[in-house]
Amino acid sequence: MKRIYAIGESLVDIIFQNGQPQAAKAGGAMLNTMISVGRIGLPAALITEYGSDDVGKLISSFLEVNGVDTSFVFRFDNGKTALALAFLDERNDAHYTFYKDYPDNRLDIKMPEIKETDFLLYGSIYSVTKEIRPNFMKIVNGARDNDAFIIYDPNFRKAHASELEEHKPLIMENLKKVTVMRASDEDLMNIFGAPDADKGWDIVKDKVQALVYTASSKKVCVRTKTFTADFPVKKITPVSTIGAGDNFNAGLITSFYQGNFKAKDVSLLGIKEWEKIVSSAVDFASNVCMSYDNYIDTEFASKYRSA
Repeated sequence: MKRIYAIGESLVDIIFQNGQPQAAKAGGAMLNTMISVGRIGLPAALITEYGSDDVGKLISSFLEVNGVDTSFVFRFDNGKTALALAFLDERNDAHYTFYKDYPDNRLDIKMPEIKETDFLLYGSIYSVTKEIRPNFMKIVNGARDNDAFIIYDPNFRKAHASELEEHKPLIMENLKKVTVMRASDEDLMNIFGAPDADKGWDIVKDKVQALVYTASSKKVCVRTKTFTADFPVKKITPVSTIGAGDNFNAGLITSFYQGNFKAKDVSLLGIKEWEKIVSSAVDFASNVCMSYDNYIDTEFASKYRSA
């Protein structure tokens, strides 16, 4: 059976608005994606790490209840599960303060065998973190060697601009392993100084099969060696944008999975396929923006579960 894997950090988000806490949710970019994938009933597995403390137990229980396989989680005793304080501004966009206490030994797990029929998602700062890099690259290289479908979301924000010189070589190394790069306008501007999808595609086209470029509430652009198109997005008034990009990724993966696509198929996709893929991704992201949750709601998930 084909499976969907993601590698990323797991933590608990405490969400503040107008100086008051509004909600506490299990979070982390890849966790958010996998919860939504699991709610649809697809075979999701999260490769991550968190403590054996009460916060870690909360995350573990939440993953399992939502159908996410925790077989590849590294549980540690010497340290504490990470926390993120998310402060919403007047547009309900978030900026973060993180509290982390990891042990010296990181991501020490039995490596999964990711096959040609499988999907692997990774990204964010976790994917360029030196402390987990050796074990991280073993997983990614194994997936690449087996021709798995690999999606990369760099999620590189202005807060990390001072670290770009250190991280950029690792970002470029990540790109060499990728089938689809899903990047926002902010990502490509911060990493490459690319002001639009075409400039971004010029930079990455020799490394990836496709670029899916999201320009906030304006449009989604798809670029491959054989296909170019821009797609509209829904106009909504968000409650919170936390998890919007993560669930755009969940929509992408769901469409690729349900369409039975493999990595070798991406360069052959045309307007009919990409319209469905992008529409699904936009629907997932829009649903998440209508609540303080970091993942699609169960009613929305039921529509895709029966698809």
